[in-house]
Amino acid sequence: MKLIEKTIIEFIDEIDSPSPAPGGGSVSALIGSLGVSLSKMVGHLTINKKKFKGLSNEIQEEFIKRLDELGAIKDELNVMIDKDTEAFNYVMAAFKLSKETEEEKVIRKEVIEAATYKAIDVPIMIAKLSYRGLELIDYFLEYGNKNAITDLGVSSLLLTAALEGAILNVLVNLPGINDDEYVKNNKLECSRLAKKGLEIKSRIMNVVMSNL
Repeated sequence: MKLIEKTIIEFIDEIDSPSPAPGGGSVSALIGSLGVSLSKMVGHLTINKKKFKGLSNEIQEEFIKRLDELGAIKDELNVMIDKDTEAFNYVMAAFKLSKETEEEKVIRKEVIEAATYKAIDVPIMIAKLSYRGLELIDYFLEYGNKNAITDLGVSSLLLTAALEGAILNVLVNLPGINDDEYVKNNKLECSRLAKKGLEIKSRIMNVVMSNL
């Protein structure tokens, strides 16, 4: 059974086990999906309100467009929940390959590095999706249902945690890559996403707190 198909308590209990996976990457994808879902909830609580209907067609269309994009992000993050665990298991399987002969050592090294690339590609995608989710909340802050503004605050906290958690999973795997340019570019991208994500989260939380 896929992780995404488990009940909440089953998923929690699987994390709370001696198995190293699912771990931080899958959890980051999950909380990112929860963060996006909260923002979508605010969207759903907005689009049928009289105040929203009074906005210009351009604003309404942009709002709905962003709501739809959040839905696409949620779907992708849900897929990442299982993909991250699969990538981790792939790495673990690679390390278990035989290394008795020189040929086996070469093959093992190549398989480990290929698996490590996958273990980086998944969390970097989680980070990018979570960051995009944060970007979309800004618009909801301005035009969304103000009675649910704290849900946007919680959404921003969850998406920031998902972003930062995914970045940790990227950074922990980069030492296993021999391509210096690849490592450098990913570190720069992680730094950029973390910095910009925190800026957006702080801006959102300042607005939320000012309305309480």
